[in-house]
Amino acid sequence: MNENLPVSQFVEFDLNAVELWELISTPGNLNYAHPYCLSNEIISWNGDEHSDRLVYLNGRNYIRKFDTWEEKQGFTLNIGEENGPQSFVKWEISTISRNKTLLKITVYPYILSKFPRPFRKILHAFWVKPRLEKYLNSVLLGFLYYSENGSSVPKNHFGKHPWFS
Repeated sequence: MNENLPVSQFVEFDLNAVELWELISTPGNLNYAHPYCLSNEIISWNGDEHSDRLVYLNGRNYIRKFDTWEEKQGFTLNIGEENGPQSFVKWEISTISRNKTLLKITVYPYILSKFPRPFRKILHAFWVKPRLEKYLNSVLLGFLYYSENGSSVPKNHFGKHPWFS
């Protein structure tokens, strides 16, 4: 993970930490809040064990296995194809004020690990980072849309994505 260059995005919510935690930790929530999600099936969601399957609109099939689970603060997970390379992801909740919170997602993508070191920073800057920022922003805005409207975010609502649509 340390060699993978991170990409982060964040969005402010008019929710307190308890409400935001409920939004992001509810089983199957990607079915309603993720603009590139075809389906989000629970594998295990109890106690210390949380995992699910995320199938994207383009059929890409990823397993999310949660490592840490800190109520009202966030979680970490690994995501990728079953038995394949994994990206490390952090979801973090920060309180701004009584009814304002910030949700930040940081991804340490595995995608560049197969390239020689000298090329990683260039590929990251011009290929991975812009696409990953668009993806993370769309995911965050999907959760914001769901929290504000109480209805599922439409598919590709913030534009199609070359990796997931």
